[in-house]
Amino acid sequence: MTLDPELAAWLDAHADGLDCGSTDAAALLPRLATAGLIGAGVPIAAGGSGGSCSSAIGAVAALARHSQAAAFVLWAQRVFIEYLLQSPNRALAEAYLPGLLAGTTAGASGLSNAMKFLGGIEALQVEARRRTDGWQLDGRLPWATNLLAQRFVVAVAASDVAGGAPAVFAVPATQAGVQRSADLDLVGLRGTATAALALSQVPLGPEHLLHEDARSYLPRVRPAFLGMQCGLSIGLARRCLASVRGSEDSGRALLAEPAGAIAADLDAAAARLSAGVDAGAFVDAPRALFLLRIQLAELAQQAAQLELQARGGAGYLHGRHGGFARRWREAAFLPIVTPSLVQLRTELARGSARQAA
Repeated sequence: MTLDPELAAWLDAHADGLDCGSTDAAALLPRLATAGLIGAGVPIAAGGSGGSCSSAIGAVAALARHSQAAAFVLWAQRVFIEYLLQSPNRALAEAYLPGLLAGTTAGASGLSNAMKFLGGIEALQVEARRRTDGWQLDGRLPWATNLLAQRFVVAVAASDVAGGAPAVFAVPATQAGVQRSADLDLVGLRGTATAALALSQVPLGPEHLLHEDARSYLPRVRPAFLGMQCGLSIGLARRCLASVRGSEDSGRALLAEPAGAIAADLDAAAARLSAGVDAGAFVDAPRALFLLRIQLAELAQQAAQLELQARGGAGYLHGRHGGFARRWREAAFLPIVTPSLVQLRTELARGSARQAA
């Protein structure tokens, strides 16, 4: 996907500001909406521009070439929309989709803990208690992105204290008992409205229910969650490789061969990702998706390393690196974004051990 030239120019001018937090995060979503990126892969009948999930992956990747912070925000927004599209609660989707697609409402994916829960890595950190009129939520989300003050709605998975199935809810910022922390003191990506949430006796009704059974719902949305996340790696890797190819130093010619090898592996992995997500192949076979997520993050890091070598000492001078210092930090983020590569490898190892038993 090619970005609108006006948006691309704005991102190039504000990429460092979005990374360090000097550019207001609230300025981003309306621009993404105007450029049609939020609606990529959303059915036309639901207010989007049509296409498949791979269209959304392409939109995230296109942004990541210019700004990982912008791509991370789009990931959160678009994944929350996917939660609504996969929910049987059509009234909930109809209530929130217009604002989300217009960029006036911010969607936050609070399901990182839930994805780790699905893999048996950790317990859910939010509890739900049944009430006569719905549920009461208590707990904490230590990290969620796109929490624009008083404008967000966040997906939350909660265990049932009575022993029933864990459920998934859409929790608005304005709901009683929702407390947002100050923005987290991140090394980069500071313009992404990333914060912690404390939930204290938050009352929710049936109108807030995304799905009554997280164990059946989460595997269906996980391919979009991880697939769009992979767009962060794809876009960054392509930007770094473009910089290597554009190097004017003839002494960097020896990097052409490894750059070409990374590009070939990147294109092949991205094609497998898009085909698998669109075909629904990863719903019941997530192992292949985990391996692609690991491979793409590693390719992005290899591409960043090549860009460092192509730039040489100039890459370590202020005003001479063309955004490389930011891209280096962006590459460092990819292995730790939830689920981290360590968590994915742990889950893969557990799966292999079960098969061998």
